[in-house]
Amino acid sequence: MNKLVFATNNQHKLSEVQAMVGKLFTISSLADMDIIEDIPETADTFEGNASQKSAYILHHYQLDCFADDSGLEVEALQNEPGVFSARYSGTRNMEANIDLLLSRLGNNMNRNARFRTVISLRIDGEHHLFEGTINGIITDERIGIEGFGYDPIFIPNGYDKTFAEMAPEEKNSISHRAIATAKLVSFLKDRNNI
Repeated sequence: MNKLVFATNNQHKLSEVQAMVGKLFTISSLADMDIIEDIPETADTFEGNASQKSAYILHHYQLDCFADDSGLEVEALQNEPGVFSARYSGTRNMEANIDLLLSRLGNNMNRNARFRTVISLRIDGEHHLFEGTINGIITDERIGIEGFGYDPIFIPNGYDKTFAEMAPEEKNSISHRAIATAKLVSFLKDRNNI
């Protein structure tokens, strides 16, 4: 069986991707590979950060791998918080991040936003990028208790509830990460004639 390292320690993400890949590949996390150092994420784009992480694993461990980077882009805030989504307020406290975003957006009538994920795959000496995007709007206040991050203030287009009001299975079937992962899986299947 083919093996790929996913440059993450998020077990939820790992399980989600393994389920989509099925028996085509065995996906290992950084912890599974005893990789404990902090991998740099200093680029100013999702593509840059994902590529930086995958390049680090390939360079230091010579392993086929992939990495992702994702975040929220709000149109009226010139696509902030973007790559700083996890630490928008200067900390990794998501409540503070949401408070700052809602404060900066204020009463702005333009509530358009999108979640983006970019996956960087390095395999057999090649580099490939896969992107997933879901458009929606920012609410005026938090609604719902499921999910994580900005989920309580994001309603995807075509829906009348936030990500935080959706069951995990529903959110994961339409999310930006699911879209990018589906492109990755399709590429791997085509590559292996499956």
